Formats: sequence, C-alpha cells, structure tokens
Amino acid sequence: MPPASPALHPGRRAILAGGLAMGGLWASGLHARAATTVENLPQPSSVISNPPRQWGADAPVTPLPDPDILVLDPGFGNLAYANAGLKLAWRGGGWLEGPAWNSEGRFLLLSDTIRAQQYRYLWENGAVSVFRDYSYNSNGNAFDNEGRLVSCEHGMRRVVRWEHDGSCHVLADSYGGAPLNSPNDVAIHPDGSVWFTDPGYGDTIVEGHPDAPGAPANRGGVERWTLDGEVVTQFGGHRRQEDHVFRVDPATGDIRAVLTQQQLPDPNGIAFSPDGKIVYVICDGPGPGQNGHGGDQHIHAGDVAGGEVHNLRPFADMMLNGHQMIPDGMRTDIFGNLWCGANGPLGLCGVVVYNPHGHMIGRLRLPRGVSNLTFGGPKRDVLFMCAGDALFTLQVNTQGAAPS
Repeated sequence: MPPASPALHPGRRAILAGGLAMGGLWASGLHARAATTVENLPQPSSVISNPPRQWGADAPVTPLPDPDILVLDPGFGNLAYANAGLKLAWRGGGWLEGPAWNSEGRFLLLSDTIRAQQYRYLWENGAVSVFRDYSYNSNGNAFDNEGRLVSCEHGMRRVVRWEHDGSCHVLADSYGGAPLNSPNDVAIHPDGSVWFTDPGYGDTIVEGHPDAPGAPANRGGVERWTLDGEVVTQFGGHRRQEDHVFRVDPATGDIRAVLTQQQLPDPNGIAFSPDGKIVYVICDGPGPGQNGHGGDQHIHAGDVAGGEVHNLRPFADMMLNGHQMIPDGMRTDIFGNLWCGANGPLGLCGVVVYNPHGHMIGRLRLPRGVSNLTFGGPKRDVLFMCAGDALFTLQVNTQGAAPS
C-alpha cells in the first residue's frame, strides 16, 4: 500500500439491489469533518440526504471532495482522488455484470444477464452498443494474458474463450461427468490458468434456464425450462451439481476443482492478489435448488501454490454498522487492496475497500448495491461499477492489478 496522504431470506437479486428507491473522502473520517464544519452551513446532497443526491447529465454539480466517498483509514486517502467524484456513466441495461476492460480496443465489456447480451462501452465518448447480441446469459468476463475474452455463460452452463480469429473455444462445460451449474465469475491467474466459480445462481428463468423437472433447480418441478431455449436446453446442463471453484490448466486444458462445496459453499466473486499468491473468493447465500442458510456471506482467502488452494481462511466478514452486507464481484489494485461490491441497505450499499490485512479502509456510497466492478481506462485508473441497470465510474489514484 502507498504511504497515506494528508486528509484532504427475500430473493437474492432483491437483496442485492440494496436501495433501488433513491431515497468521507468528504471527511478523512467523520471526526475530522466535525472538527472543521461550521454549524448552519449547507451540507451537500448525498445518497443519504433529503432530498437525495441526483445522478446523470442533468444533475447539479456535486461539490468536491465527493460526500459519498468515505475515508475510514488514512491509507484510503492516497487511493481516492480528491478532485474526482462518483458519476453515473450510463443507464439502460437489464442487470449489468462482468465488467472487463479491453486494453487494445480501449473499451469496457459488460454482460447483461437478463437480456442475454454483451455491451461495449467506449472510453472516448461514453457510447454504448451491443457487442454480442446473444450471449447465452453471460455473467463474469475477463480478458486473459493474451487479450482473449473469457466468458461465463449461465444459459449454456459453460465457460468459453473467444479466440483472435473469432472462433469460440469451450474451456469447461462439465466436471466429473456432470454438467456445470452456472459459471458465475472468472479470474485469470498470472500463470495463465483460468479460475472460475460455479454456483447455481443462474439456474433460473430470468438469468439462464432452470433444471429439468425433477432436478433441484426447478421449483416444484413446474417451471417450463424449455421455453425460448431450444439451444440452451439441448446443449446446456439439465441438473445442477454441487458448487465448486475450478481451475483450467493453461497448458493441458484440464479442469480441476480447487475448492468444493464442503470447503466453501455458494462461491461467487473471485480475484487474485497482484502476485497471484492469494486467491480471494466470496461465499454467498443459497442458490436455486439449495436449502438452508447457504454460505456465510464473507470473503475468504487462500494461498495458491502448485495450482492448488491451501490454508483457506476468513478474510473479511462484510459487516458494516451492524449490518451483514452481501458481497458480490471484486478486484484488487496494484497495492493489494481489495475493492468489493457491497449490497444491503441504502446508505451502506456500494463499494467497500479492504487493505491486504482485511481492514476496511474506505467506502463508496451509491444508491444501489454493486454486482461487479473492474478497473479500466487507458491507465487502468478508473473504477467501473455495475449496479442494476446502471454503470457508475470513479477516477482513482491507483490501478487495477488484473489483466482486465
């Protein structure tokens, strides 16, 4: 981490949306602000003010420092840029996921899991267009060390890689003789291996397709799983299996389960430390076809050696002001800090930032929970955050560690 600078069970998606009704760095901690604030002066609009902060091109100018960038530790003051504010970059998707930056093309790739499309967000002018018109309900995306797109597809229940000549190569669609569940998030290790989580969150009518009647992820066996799905129900999986975190070997293509459901149930977001020696995996709530509480909604860390995970341990409990937040996608920056989407009550949801020791050092307060995020821009110093049908951005004073 760089030296600190001077202070300057409702449905899972319903919970993740965290504050859909619109309802810091502004201080280097609340105590610092209290010491310098003059009573009776107007306070800036924020996510929690009344009336709340407005967003978009027609919104009033937001004062700087941004009141919704909260510094909880001096270490965050050198990662946030005091002259930049949170921005609503685009709104118009269904449920945005899987942001991945293409360095050569200078665009951001997004998944829309509901509309089964992928979008291209252009850096130069903010224009958004359809990148892939039918993506089989893709979720997580990453560009690998050679610049090839790797996508997790809920609909086909597989992980694919798009080659430079435009052909599609299936990296994984089954394990142990059984189809995958709904590959969710993906991360590229420095050794070139592809790691992905495989919970059952996409085994639904909305984000993929349910299991066949009689299998676990088909509620009461009455869901008509073949409607509008000639291809996915013919070639995609028909019955979910246990959850896993998988590794695809870069040389042989062999698929290995590096974490099982017993070790870490309901895996969701995944990311590596900058040197690839630590893997971070989110353990979330129960998915379709599962009973009980599910995962602990914490972030876990494990040591990576020889393509395996050792010493799996809790990293962060995602507790905030007495509330259990729900983590989703995450990325590390070049200093090893972990930036994680946080979903929960309005005023708490947005993004939380942990240092490499698991200490929460900062927060970005947004009107919605964040499903996934990444660093992009030519310098990789812009944070892109997916929140429902909206994409938010923030200029930061750090850079993403992963290829995309």
